[in-house]
Amino acid sequence: MHPRFSLAVLVLTAHLGVAMEPKLNYPPTRTDNVVEELHGVKIVDPYRWLEVGDSPETLAWVEKQNAFTQAVLGKAAGRDAIRKRLDQLLDIGSLSTPAPAQKRYFFTKRTGAQNQPVLYVRLAGVDKVLVDPNTLAADGTTALDWWFPSRDGKLLAYGISKNGSEQSTLYVRDVDTGADLADVIPRTRYSSVAWLPNNVGFYYTKYPTPGTVPAGQENYNRHVYWHKLGQDPKDDLKIFGEGRAPEDMLSVANSPDGRWTAVTAYIGWSKTEVYIKNNDDPKVGFTPLVEKIPAIFQVTLRNDRFYVRTNDGAPRYRLYRVDPAKLDRKDWTEIIPQSEDVLESVTAVGDTLVADFMHKATSRISLHDANGKFLQDVPLPTLGTVAGIGAQWDGDEFFFSFQSYIVAPTIFRFDLTTKKQEEWGKVPTDIDPKQYAVEQVTYKSKDGTPVTMFLTYKKGMTRDGTNPTLLYGYGGFNISLTPTFAPTRFLFLEKGGVVAIPNLRGGGEYGEAWHRAGMLEQKQNTFDDFLAAAQWLIDEKVTNRDRLAIQGGSNGGLLVGAAVTQRPDLFKAVVCMVPLLDMTRFHRFLIARLWISEYGNPEKAEDFKWIHAYSPYQKVKPGTAFPATLITTAASDSRVDPLHARKMAARMQAATLSSAPILLRQETKAGHGQGKPRGLTLDEQTDVWSFLFMQLGVAP
Repeated sequence: MHPRFSLAVLVLTAHLGVAMEPKLNYPPTRTDNVVEELHGVKIVDPYRWLEVGDSPETLAWVEKQNAFTQAVLGKAAGRDAIRKRLDQLLDIGSLSTPAPAQKRYFFTKRTGAQNQPVLYVRLAGVDKVLVDPNTLAADGTTALDWWFPSRDGKLLAYGISKNGSEQSTLYVRDVDTGADLADVIPRTRYSSVAWLPNNVGFYYTKYPTPGTVPAGQENYNRHVYWHKLGQDPKDDLKIFGEGRAPEDMLSVANSPDGRWTAVTAYIGWSKTEVYIKNNDDPKVGFTPLVEKIPAIFQVTLRNDRFYVRTNDGAPRYRLYRVDPAKLDRKDWTEIIPQSEDVLESVTAVGDTLVADFMHKATSRISLHDANGKFLQDVPLPTLGTVAGIGAQWDGDEFFFSFQSYIVAPTIFRFDLTTKKQEEWGKVPTDIDPKQYAVEQVTYKSKDGTPVTMFLTYKKGMTRDGTNPTLLYGYGGFNISLTPTFAPTRFLFLEKGGVVAIPNLRGGGEYGEAWHRAGMLEQKQNTFDDFLAAAQWLIDEKVTNRDRLAIQGGSNGGLLVGAAVTQRPDLFKAVVCMVPLLDMTRFHRFLIARLWISEYGNPEKAEDFKWIHAYSPYQKVKPGTAFPATLITTAASDSRVDPLHARKMAARMQAATLSSAPILLRQETKAGHGQGKPRGLTLDEQTDVWSFLFMQLGVAP
């Protein structure tokens, strides 16, 4: 024991079960005397200089941190075996739900060693490569972000970005010839595209060119434009968005005949506004279908009717039919009322409505007629997740992708004429689902609220308190964690590991009330739910503190950051990926003002009070015995600035008393995760699982 540790520290570390060894010799990190007062609270920020990611000093510091991390992880027993098995698991690939367009079926597929999924079109039973991003960069760092076929399937608008930046450029491809047209439109990140039926052009969303808006506004002000094919995009007409709040996210859609155009404004994750335009009268602008109501409204346009899904007065959602000639709310007709299950989406196929419900965080599909009358349920293989429904508005079929924790994605085709269902495609895998079990349990959170959680493990697992366990969570933005197939987790499951995934408040698993119970001033509920899940796993003898790890990314990175600073004694290891951590300043960087509606605004005294109460970076206390922590980030992340990870790693390294490593891993040619090539995924997953196996005592 190092002599500088006091007797009190010896007692504390012994009580926490932390190895009483001196902390590691981390790369030195300069500190600054940065102190500011916010709403009467003194904020000390000695690592603010690490916010400047491209400064020579920061770059040199990151290089040393990466080298230190690799030196530690390089000592992991069986690292080569871990990488070899992960390489095999990543060969499993992916397959998306097809999008039909006049008997042309568009879908993506990744197989074997391909870095990126390839976009195909199937015509008359023959698959043709349409866009292969693997040919655009030798290292696989160019990605296909999104794609929209025209109504007849003859043209395709698609977005390409580099290095995981998600900063898409829009291109238009002739599907039959495979050649791109001259139309190239930059600044089309997350673009929404709505083709007119005659292929003369499309509506689309894009972000402003730097210099055309005040500095700092380039990542906001997403507006809707009209593009005529062959026209210089500089001359494209802005049709919607001027005068709206810069943070409003806009999407656009057309009715099949092109008569109606709808723009939906997403105002945070709990409110939308919808505006309708009748294109038969070019002199009349957009008319509000719904605005200034604190609820979500999603519209599906048909030529003679609209369908509106909403949680207004129905936190688990309901469906209305709307006559385009009578847009007033009093004239809407409810056709699918709220039920005990959450109505996730409704797809209109001819006169059939395909309703995707969520029951206790698992999917079910039912068919209804145009008036909402129940027709039948659609059979699903087991408890799992329907990941997307593909259909043509006037078609006689629909497609859906199904997967679970132990079943790889499988595409099914349902014939609406014969009412028969068949397998259309599947992801090949040698994983035998019969070897594994999936269990859903319910536990109580700190305030007594029941929370559900999925456990996945190899059959024969005994609850003796010794199983290595990974607790993964998210809990935010109305996003639901439902059973999905993650190939790399089988490395852990094969070795007797348990994967636990709770449905935390803040997610959408139980409707909007569940979401709101974990946002803004109630965000601590999310953390309490997660901590209660960890305690349940220990109390129920699934595992113990020394064999329990936690993991989360993005908002889930905030989750595990809060967990490790609030209960550092509860876990053996932490994997904190692309995280938000300094919540007192989160809104100042990249696109983070979009998240104020979820977290609150630190510039407001009331909001600051609850944000500061949990902000992980501010809750790192010197003299704490932190568990082993791996913080990952990426230099090209255009959503969550990597400054959060850098500052947190520096502060935890300085504060910890433990000999357990606090590691930073910053990728140089990747972003938030979207479009990450297979090669970089293999590198990252090798580091993550080497870290976890080493800390949890799992033999590769």
